[in-house]
Amino acid sequence: MRVLMGIALLLFALLGSILSPRPAHAALTIEIIGGGERQIPVAIAPLQGEARLPHRISEVVAADLARTGLFRMVDPGGIAPMPVEPGEVRYGDWTSRGAEALVIGSITPTADGRFEVRFRLLDVQKQVQLAGFSYTISGAQARNAAHRIADVVYEKLLGIPGAFATRIVYVVKQGPRYELQVSDADGFGAQTVLASNEPIISPTWAPDGNRLAYVSFEAKKPIVYVQTLSSGQRRAVANFRGSNSAPAWSPDGRRLAVVLTRDGNSQIYMMSAQGGSASRLSNSASIDTEPNFSPDGQSLLFTSDRGGSPQIYRMSVSGGSVERLTFDGTYNVSPRYSPDGKSFVYVQRSGGRFNLMLQELGTRQVIPLTDGVIDESPSFAPNGRMILYASKQGGRGILAAVSNDGRIKQRLTVQSGDVREPAWGPMQKGF
Repeated sequence: MRVLMGIALLLFALLGSILSPRPAHAALTIEIIGGGERQIPVAIAPLQGEARLPHRISEVVAADLARTGLFRMVDPGGIAPMPVEPGEVRYGDWTSRGAEALVIGSITPTADGRFEVRFRLLDVQKQVQLAGFSYTISGAQARNAAHRIADVVYEKLLGIPGAFATRIVYVVKQGPRYELQVSDADGFGAQTVLASNEPIISPTWAPDGNRLAYVSFEAKKPIVYVQTLSSGQRRAVANFRGSNSAPAWSPDGRRLAVVLTRDGNSQIYMMSAQGGSASRLSNSASIDTEPNFSPDGQSLLFTSDRGGSPQIYRMSVSGGSVERLTFDGTYNVSPRYSPDGKSFVYVQRSGGRFNLMLQELGTRQVIPLTDGVIDESPSFAPNGRMILYASKQGGRGILAAVSNDGRIKQRLTVQSGDVREPAWGPMQKGF
């Protein structure tokens, strides 16, 4: 269980040496459990010409929407000819199938060897267009284009930005080997960005979506690294005496909060994301760890046992006085702010189980989200609707996700190995 990092870091065995990165891995398999109270019936028509692409965009869009549990996919099969433009739609064909929304479009090759993707989202009942866009992409960008179409559909029908065109990071352990992997949010296209026979823990995304901070034990001690994904370059940014752990990015991507033991027990420090000196924020005789910035960058959530048991606290980014936020139970750890800053998710131990809880900061209402045996390492999707976390199934680690009301759950598994330490990346810009 990744909890009070100042303690947990001491328990990792120091095993081997760093290995070279590896190419793509198989996609995670996603299983949907539960659904929304009402699922919006949506038809995704095959896009004309999409067979030219390595991935059929209509199938990826449908899979994205279906796995949210908020949409019911209406089978478009048997309708001929399949409409491409709004004027070609016979709305009776779709209302008779119960569809309330319809996606149509086309794929057209361009002179430079790329493809123009055009799509329209239609309200079947009102017979009006809700959205329409075109993208020019390479064949390799087909899935990304599909995720962006799904984001548009999600936002137009639910009023909330989608989070399909995002990435996740996690650690896979097979035998003595640890791999830090990045994949699309649907688990496709996993790439290993770091491989080692030493533990890799606490990966976290920079707001730009192109950098990761994480802790590696490759030098026989925990050191915080920052790695740029586009170039593969990385640097040790926190390598002080003792343990260096639990990095957290500031919202502007310029600073990191880290946990150091250089002055004794685990305390929270602030430093540049480029490395250099670190200034101490927390000042207690206890263990202070797992910092997490508020979206406005003004405060930090963190875990501390200063009250006799691990609990969640809040303090200003300039340090000073602290406020205790959790009082239910004797073990509450791993706080993460929601993207709107109005709530936070955390892990509570009760009756021998570790489960995710959500606290509304305005009312202090607490909502239980999961009911597994060991659920840990929560991370919000950038739209705040889903929370990614690590869990156990059949004796091995898997990733799972739960909606912020606890109603919709997903399990994400790989064919072999233990998967752990997930983090959901920010919204991506461009292709």
